[in-house]
Amino acid sequence: MLTGDLVLLRPLEPEDADALYRWHNDENVMRWLQAYFHESLAGLRKRLADRQENSYEKVTLCVETLEERKTIGIVALRDADPVNARGEVDIYIGEQEYWGGGYGTDALRTLCRYGFSTLRLHSIQLTVVEANERAIRSYQKLGFQVDGRLRQAFHRDGEWHDELLMCVLADELT
Repeated sequence: MLTGDLVLLRPLEPEDADALYRWHNDENVMRWLQAYFHESLAGLRKRLADRQENSYEKVTLCVETLEERKTIGIVALRDADPVNARGEVDIYIGEQEYWGGGYGTDALRTLCRYGFSTLRLHSIQLTVVEANERAIRSYQKLGFQVDGRLRQAFHRDGEWHDELLMCVLADELT
């Protein structure tokens, strides 16, 4: 388990299926996420039970509040490349009452510290829909900078949106 200032990051368990199912069926939570598909609760439970253990290449963790030990989201560090010392992160906070409280920022900082110190990565990147201004501000607080733009790469509600490629280097993380 990894501990931040506000959150604890722990391995994903099959028992987390109910929370994930609720989040995956909430349009507000899924608004800016690529993986916007519908899955049965039984299918999700099976997928979690059958998933591979965390490894160097992919670490998926639940975000819990330190104070209440309530599961509020998911973070993942994936596609870790030992040759080029880089990886990619994904994050979402599914419990909306925790949005804007610094939990996502703390979870991502904690995961990036793990990537830089334990996995010995040099850079960590992510993509974010340009219209997701709250997420971008959070990433910038951590030292992520825009490295590129994927034009009209995300479609939602009949509109095309640009995605930003953002990256933080090991010595830039705040």
